[in-house]
Formats: sequence, structure tokens, C-alpha cells
Amino acid sequence: MTILVIAEHTNSALAPATLNTVAAAAKIGGDIHVLVAGSNAGAAAEAAAKIAGVSKVLVADNAAYANQLPENVAPLIADLGKSYSHILASATSNGKNILPRVAAALDVDQISEIISVESADTFKRPIYAGNAIATVQSSAAVKVITVRSTGFDPVAAEGGSAAVEAVSGPSDAGKSSFVGEELAKSDRPELTAAKIVVSGGRGMQNGDNFKHLYALADKLGAAVGASRAAVDAGFVPNDMQVGQTGKIVAPQLYIAVGISGAIQHLAGMKDSKVIVAINKDEEAPIFQVADYGLVADLFEAVPELEKLV
Repeated sequence: MTILVIAEHTNSALAPATLNTVAAAAKIGGDIHVLVAGSNAGAAAEAAAKIAGVSKVLVADNAAYANQLPENVAPLIADLGKSYSHILASATSNGKNILPRVAAALDVDQISEIISVESADTFKRPIYAGNAIATVQSSAAVKVITVRSTGFDPVAAEGGSAAVEAVSGPSDAGKSSFVGEELAKSDRPELTAAKIVVSGGRGMQNGDNFKHLYALADKLGAAVGASRAAVDAGFVPNDMQVGQTGKIVAPQLYIAVGISGAIQHLAGMKDSKVIVAINKDEEAPIFQVADYGLVADLFEAVPELEKLV
């Protein structure tokens, strides 16, 4: 059995989610190859070669792969993937964009967002916003799988010495082109990689009041998130949303402020190691999953907490 892991990267560096995906591959067993498809992605390939447990790194260096356009990358993966037993990618926006196309090209079903490996052909994945866990067995010749990174502890980024091999495949499909992107810059940690996350909900009342969370987060070295209700109300931008339709996080500490705890939000953060909830409604569902709960006015509790940090 040989497994192909699709690297999540920025050409110059690997994304942390790649390490979690390799961890899932290691639980399946067999040789692990990592594909780095990009442009001038030598640095990412070198980092991939150092990952513990990886036996080979395939590098597809082509200007058509520079921005991970799925119309260009998916045919490459499908072409290479025919000789593998499994194809794995992290369940990020890229992975969710590319792998369904790969599965369709290979005429196999995709298994989405696995959180556990039971055997080489059997996996567990959450359904109904995480309220139930489905055990899925696949008989597909090539198993195409996205991996929820919070379900697997990352492997070591150092310690490996994999061989690096150049590969080629279909290049520019001519169906799409990269126009541009705007990246939000912040001194705070990235939401999905942060060890501490402070999130606000509808109880924050408006966007200006998030300043209380920013001040607390800066003292804790934390990232700041939000519930869908806060995002939909226009308090904060979409990239801060935590939940089923936002980002899935599993930090060491998750502080939920003014968040009622709708099912969709819980699906995105209930794997956090320690959950602290601050809400003036003692009947709020968030208290059912919280390790520590404080029934209080957040506008009094959060500034007080900040002073104590």
C-alpha cells in the first residue's frame, strides 16, 4: 500500500495541516509519498522531505500550479493517483476544492473529513454537525479522503530524509486564471493553528465591543474568533468564523464569550481541550460542553479577566 498526501503549502512553506494529514496516512499504514504542486516550491518540498514518516516527495513545479487552481491541480493528482491506494488531503478550502474533482476523475466516491482511521478501508467521520459519527467502509480501488486536522495529532516536522523526485503532468487547463488575493495581516496567531482562541458571539452586541476580546487575546497570545451570528450581523469579517460553515479549531484553551452555543458553532470547537464559557444566560447550551462556566455580564467579566492576566 502506498499513500499520496497532497501538501498544503504557500510555495515557500508548508501549512501545519500537512503534518496532521501525514499523521492520518501513518495510521492507515504503508509508504507515504507527499506531492508538492506549485511554482518555485523548492522550500516547501525541502520541508516536506524532513517530515517524519515520509519516504518520497514528488515535486510538480509549474507556473500553472502556482496558486493551486483546482482546474489545473486536480488533473495532475488524478493522473498520479492512479497508482496509489489512497489519496489524502487536509479538509481545508483547498482540499475541499480539489479532491472532489480528483474523485470524479477517478470515478470513485470521496470520504470527507475523517477524524479516525479504523483500518485501511474503514474510517470515521462526523455527520449532523458532529452529533453523530458515521463509520464508513470503502471498496474503491483508490480511496480519496479529506482529513479533519483536529482529529489527528501532527507528526514531527523534522527527522525525516525522504527522496525528492520531480514529476510532471497536465498543466494549464485554460479554464480559469488567478486574478488576485487580499490577505488579512495580524500579529495574532492564525485561528486554526492557535493554542488559545477567544471567540465572541451575538452577545457582543456590535463590532466595536470586540475590542474587549482583542485586548484579552493580546495578553494571552491568542487568536480571536466569532460565531456565525456575530459574522452574519456584520460585527467581524467572515474569516473569523468558527463553526460547521467556518473554521474548525481544537486549541488547548477555547474561551467563548457571549456565545449561546448553537449546534453549528459547537461542531467547530467542541474538540478543544479546555472550554471556558462566559454568558449571562445560565440556560445557554454552551454550558453543556464547557469545562468552566461563568454566568455573568461579559462587559464586566472580560475587562476583569484581562486585568488578572
